[in-house]
Amino acid sequence: MKTYIVGNFKLNFTVGEASIYLHKLLKALPVYRDVDVVIAPSTVALQPLSLQVDRHKMKLAAQNAFYRDYGAYTGETSFSQLRGLVDYVIVGHSERRHIFGEDDKFVQKKVAAAVRNKITPILCIGETESERSFGETADVIRDQLLGGLADVADDELDKVIVAYEPVWAISSTKAAKLATPDEVSEVVKLIRKTLGETYGNDAAEKMPVLFGGSVNSSNAGAYLTVPGVNGLLIGGSSLILNEFVDIIETAKRVKS
Repeated sequence: MKTYIVGNFKLNFTVGEASIYLHKLLKALPVYRDVDVVIAPSTVALQPLSLQVDRHKMKLAAQNAFYRDYGAYTGETSFSQLRGLVDYVIVGHSERRHIFGEDDKFVQKKVAAAVRNKITPILCIGETESERSFGETADVIRDQLLGGLADVADDELDKVIVAYEPVWAISSTKAAKLATPDEVSEVVKLIRKTLGETYGNDAAEKMPVLFGGSVNSSNAGAYLTVPGVNGLLIGGSSLILNEFVDIIETAKRVKS
């Protein structure tokens, strides 16, 4: 199975800045056949960057999209409009859930729309600090995972990637708030167990599972060696060119 390194730029970089960053990143990277490098710039940058990107070296992802293909939805971008521009889309990110109020039902429709439009959804799931402290991690993970996949046919499960991002560990610089490899391993096992019980062991083994939560070049190797982790979803560190390149090179070494 491939290793996936996904850089989520969030609300950072102008179109020009994103273009310059991509130019430097393409110069810094060789072609890695067993590591898929993906960057997710802002929506306005996707079209120009799609003309600039070398798809042998990396792919583009959208940070968000709306589940309707067309209609009177002012300000939205549909998955059908993203076809041909991106290969991946981030769905259900904790910031979409907790800032913009997207619930499991809404995320479920987005996952289905992405698959329908031949774009690979990266389904993000994860518990808050409060949910973890009250022992609700397993319930939250199961609900978000199965809720997000509810409208995906069994024979299309291989078109979905899952990303575990504990909300309490995102954008954290405090060691006490960083998820340990053992904590990540525990939840990844739960994810695969849930998939196996619901869809069968074959589906559970084949679905890529990423980790995201304050990943940087210092801890990337530890997370990538967790059994069952197939890559990383990276926020702030993906904005720093040398840091992001270091993480990609670490992924290559671990894969080798």
